[in-house]
Order: sequence, then structure tokens, then C-alpha cells
Amino acid sequence: MNKLLKIRDVSSRYDISARALRYYEEVGLIESIRQDDYAYRLYDENAVRRIEQILILRRLNISIRDIQRIFTSPGSEAVLEVLGKKVDDINGEVELLLELREIVKEFIRQIRQADFTRDDDVKKLYDRAKKIETRIENVSYNGNAADVNRLLEVTEKLRKVPPVRVVRIRPFRAVTSGPDSFENVMGPFQTWQEAHAHLIREMMYGSPDFLWGEEDGKAVWIWAVEDWVTAEHTAPYELITFEGGLYAAAMSIDGDRESYQTVCKRIREWIDSSGFEPDERPGHRTMCHMLDPEEDIRRALGYDQMDIYVPIKLKSEAKEEKEQHED
Repeated sequence: MNKLLKIRDVSSRYDISARALRYYEEVGLIESIRQDDYAYRLYDENAVRRIEQILILRRLNISIRDIQRIFTSPGSEAVLEVLGKKVDDINGEVELLLELREIVKEFIRQIRQADFTRDDDVKKLYDRAKKIETRIENVSYNGNAADVNRLLEVTEKLRKVPPVRVVRIRPFRAVTSGPDSFENVMGPFQTWQEAHAHLIREMMYGSPDFLWGEEDGKAVWIWAVEDWVTAEHTAPYELITFEGGLYAAAMSIDGDRESYQTVCKRIREWIDSSGFEPDERPGHRTMCHMLDPEEDIRRALGYDQMDIYVPIKLKSEAKEEKEQHED
């Protein structure tokens, strides 16, 4: 029999979340093995090879739906079609980047023509900027690469990461897994939650739940519960009050490590250029929240949506804290 790997070992070896592995199994991309004397998923050599193929295709930004087509279609026609479309997409991006370069070069040329030591040239530049502003609002692209509205169009098409938004999470009572291995958090704790769904607080996007990693490699998962729930209801898990706070948030793709890192980087870049700064007080940490749409919506998207939350505070608040500390 082939050597079997635990879900924890596969997750660690390939830097992929256990949740993503479970999702790949749900949509039929991989199969795991269950043994009577072992509660967790195991993967044989065939499953591991399939996981490697999935990761390569996902790195190429191939959708889950297209990966399903590749794996279920006989022969090589499906994979050639999908990869051919990817080449077309890349070519389109290259063309956009080249056009963006020409737009920037044209702006540089126009700015260099203005003599900032002469008041009349500064006024001309200002008047030109006002005309451009009017054209952005009222005139569609007419083929001139110097038009600012084309710049907006090109950069919008090239942008991969959703914009950052600021949200305030209000305090709420929650049941927590406590710091534990990711395997246990996504196993026994999730099983407990499913069996006690009547305790969970329902909101617009399902129940408010957040997951974060600890410095020792463990994870913590919390689920919001109704106000009437007591510690007796949540035993053996602890009942806590989540303090909430202000967060900068953006969407990532669950299970896609590159997407997660890119979104975290984009959020932090946004914070650096905003009126906020990171909130590094104890108890404030970067968290993830899974949006939980209906199954047909998930399949149509081809991936799970995951929001990333980075704690922030107003720079004015930070200044006040610093002044109080100095006093």
C-alpha cells in the first residue's frame, strides 16, 4: 500500500491550508482515505500528485471550474484550451502594460515642457489639468493614449486585488477553540460547532467567526453566539467576549497562499498612505473571516471568498496615546 500522509503533513509540505484541502475534496478534485482507527483524512501518492497539479494550476491563476474540466475531460484538449486562454490573457495584460508605459512617458513629456519658474507655464499646466478633469467626467476614450480616462481604464483592468475598506467590528460574545493545532481547530471544534448550531448567532453573511494564527504555530477560531448562551452551553470550550475594534479589510481567495500574501501587503501599503496606522495593542491581530455563500454560488465562483482583517487605529488616536504616555 502507498505511504499515507496526514492532512497536517500535506498542509505543511505544500504550504496550503487544511480548509483548502477539504474544499478541493468537496468539489471532487481529490480524494482522501479514512481509516477506522484514525479520525483524520489521509492522502496516498495519487492524491498528493493531484494536489501538486492543482497547486501548479492555481499558481497560474486557473480557476477551480477550469481545473475540474481538465481533470474530468479525456485527453489533452481541455488543458490545452485552458492554457491557451491563459496565454491570451497574459498577452492582453502585456499589451495593457505597454500602453500604460506609453501613457506615463507622454505625461512625463508634457510635464517637462512646463517651466515651473514661469508663472504663466504653471497656470497653463493648471488649466490643462482642469480640462483633463472635465474630460474624465464627460468624454469617452477617443484613441489618444494621453487621455487620463484611458489611464484609469488600463490601471483598473490591471488591478488584481479588491480595494481596502474600513470596518468597525462591535464587541460580541463568542465560543473559542482556544490555541490549538490547525488540525484540531478545523476538526473537533468545527464538528462541535456544527452540532451546536442553535447557539450560533446568525448575521447577514452567516455567523460572525474569525480565525487567526498564534506565534507558536497554533490557531484560534471564534464563533459568535447568542446573548443568552452561558458557559455551560459551550463546555468544553470557553465563552469569551471579543473586544472588536477598527480594521482595514480586503478580500482574498481561501487556500491561495499567494493571494493571501498579496492582499496583506496591499492592505499594509494602504495603511501606510492613509490616516491610520497598525493597531499593535495586545489582543488586536490580523484575522480571517470566511464568507459562506450557498454551494451553487461557491461553485459558480470557483473558489471560496475570504476576508482579511488588519487592526488599525486613527493616527490622531495614536498621537494622543503617545502624549499621555510621555506625560
